[in-house]
Parts: sequence; structure tokens; C-alpha cells
Amino acid sequence: MITLTNRQARQFLLRKQGLLGSPRFEGKQGALSYIRQAGCIQFDPVDVCGKNAELVLQSRVKGFTKGMLYELLYEDRSLVDYPDKNLSIWPVEDWPCFERYRRAAREGGLKFEGLRELEEQTLSWLREHGPASSDDLPLAGELYWHSHIHWSGNWGGKSGAARAALEQLYSTGELVIHHKKGTRKFYDLAEKYLPAELLAAPDPLPDDAAHLRWRILRRIGAVGLLWNRPSDAWLNIWGLKAEQRRDAFSRLLEEEKIAEVRVEGMREILYCLTEDLPLLKEAQEGEIPVTRRCELIAPLDCLLWDRRLIRELFGFDYTWEIYTPQAKRKFGFYVLPLLYGDSFAGRVEAVVKEEGKGSGRRAAEKSIEKAAETSCLVVKHVWYEDGIRRTKALQTALERCMKRFAAFHGCKRIEWLEE
Repeated sequence: MITLTNRQARQFLLRKQGLLGSPRFEGKQGALSYIRQAGCIQFDPVDVCGKNAELVLQSRVKGFTKGMLYELLYEDRSLVDYPDKNLSIWPVEDWPCFERYRRAAREGGLKFEGLRELEEQTLSWLREHGPASSDDLPLAGELYWHSHIHWSGNWGGKSGAARAALEQLYSTGELVIHHKKGTRKFYDLAEKYLPAELLAAPDPLPDDAAHLRWRILRRIGAVGLLWNRPSDAWLNIWGLKAEQRRDAFSRLLEEEKIAEVRVEGMREILYCLTEDLPLLKEAQEGEIPVTRRCELIAPLDCLLWDRRLIRELFGFDYTWEIYTPQAKRKFGFYVLPLLYGDSFAGRVEAVVKEEGKGSGRRAAEKSIEKAAETSCLVVKHVWYEDGIRRTKALQTALERCMKRFAAFHGCKRIEWLEE
């Protein structure tokens, strides 16, 4: 068993994530490399100061722009939008590994009389007309949905026939998201954009236990260190209960795909990928550079998937208060953790004011350029953690961070309100 101090464990995590020292990831290929390392990044449509997936990448990929993610998704088709840890973005090469979920959606759809007819009408319309949103399809009527429809069932209740048909075909893998315009999704036939051999590939992990081990291994790799206990890091892994999780960890240890890590001061044993042992050794020997770098961390960042783990390792207690009633919020509607060096220094509430709007990469870039003269990043509040000394070095690092963040949004001005 490997033993680390608390600080060594933090430095290992942050260096693996590309959040400590010089950037490990750069440009569009760097963004793709990070997502391949993580397995998936979560998508959330709320855009106060960038969508969650964009925020994940901007904090660790040097030179990242929103257009890069658009290209990877909808031009290069290196990534796909599809559930994994809830709504997610993941590498297209993992498509065969999610066949069991597409199959479940197909089986669920059979329970609804008339649904296949709607699907056939939708497929025929798309073949003739191309990409469409639910507003474009000439399908009338409504359907009532429930938990038999996997992936789509989470919005429940009554839905228009067009939306229901599109969502179901997306869930079964017959459609992919062609592009998005704001929060509206446009769909088209998967066969137009994904390689035929990928669509025809069998499930490489038909055995349930093998599939669960793959998912667990992926989530450990996404965070860096995880424990064998209930955690939000395991969300949306079907069939993963305590017994299955224990069996999977035991087998992964036997196969030497994961290694045990003890952190001084923590009761629970943690686990890392064996492929990360060289980096862990660097942390153990004090070879990871600690630069005074500030970064804003996304609310659903891979690093934060297990909030209790972050609380124990970093002494940082973070709750995303977007769903908390305003009167009960301690901080704000959309507040981002502030990382400084190898610790969390506080949290920041920032909003983009008067930013241009557009659809797709080129439209977005044009609108941002047009709005740059009037766009402003408003730093509404900075809350520092107890015991954090507001040194000149911290202030300088924070200002540099906010300048990068403003440039990321196409803002030429930063307005600092009272802290």
C-alpha cells in the first residue's frame, strides 16, 4: 500500500487534472486528450458565466475556446453528447461500450403503442430534409412518458410527439445531436456522422460484471483518487450496488488495474489507476511543481464529483446552490470554487453582461467579436476561506485568472463589485 501525506495527495490529484504547475493540456487536441483521460465530462445547459463543460476545459486547457468544443462535437465528431454520468460528453470511440443502454431504450420504447410509427415518420422526414429540432417536425399529438423509457424518462409526464420521437431515437442511437442553438437541440441520422464500423460494433463488455468494472475504472481515472463507498462519482452506473462495487474493486485489484493509497489522517483507503503510479511517485517525492496559479473550477467538475472526498482532502465544503431557494443560499446562484496553488482559497460569483448570442462555432465567434466592445465580466463577489491570507501574490494570481476568464468570454472589461 502506498502512503501519502495530505498535501502529496492533493498535489497528485491536481497535477493529474492539469490544475497544478504548468498546463498539461493545450489547444483543441489538449481538450480532447483531457476528455479521453476523464472518460466523460458533465454537460449542463445553464450558462451564467459559461456552460459546465466549457468551464471544465477552460480551467485546465491552455488556449481553450468555446469553438474548440463545438468543433470536436459537431465537425470533427471526435466527441458525442450522450448520458454517462448524467448528461455528458465523451469520446466517440466509446460508442460500442454503451450499447446496453441503447438496447434498454429500444426495449422500453416497445411498451408504447404507436411509438415506432412516429419514429419511422421522423426517420423518413430527416432523410429527406436533414437536421431538425422538435419545432421542425410535422408530428402532432402528445405522449405520456415514464420510467420505462431510459434516458428520456427523466423529463417524465406529457411531451409533444415530435420531441418524444426525437429523444427516443437519440436514446436508441439512431440519431445524434447535429448541433445546438442555445439550449435547443437539432438531430440527424447517426449513420451520416459516425463510422459504419463503429455503429455495427458489438458490445465489447456484454458481461454485466465486466461492464461495471470498466465504468468504475473510468470514474476512478476521471477523479484521480476514489474510495470504495457510496459516492456521487458512481451516478448513473446501472446495477452498481454495494455488493457489486466491492466485487468490482476486489477484481480490479487482482488484475492490478488499481492500487491502494492511504492518506495520512484519513480512515478510508483510496484507490488510483496503476497507470498513474509514476505521477503519484512524483508527488510522494516532492517533484510536482506548485505554482501560484488561480483557476475557477466548474460546479460539476470531475474533481468535485465526490464532495465528501474534497472536504476531507482539501478542507473545502462546496455546495452548488443553483437549486437552493434564494433565502437559504450561503453564497450565490452560480458560484465557482477558486483554486490557488494546491488549495482552495475561496469561491467566486461572476456573470457575463451583454454577451453576444449565436449558433454554432462561426456564429458564436462572430457574435462575441461584435459584442466585445460592450461585453463585460462582472465579478460580483469573492468569498475567501477562513485562514486564507490575502497576500499580494494571491491578488495578482486572481487578477490574472479573471483576465483569462474575461478573454475566454470575449470580454474586454472586468467590473469588480464590492467583495
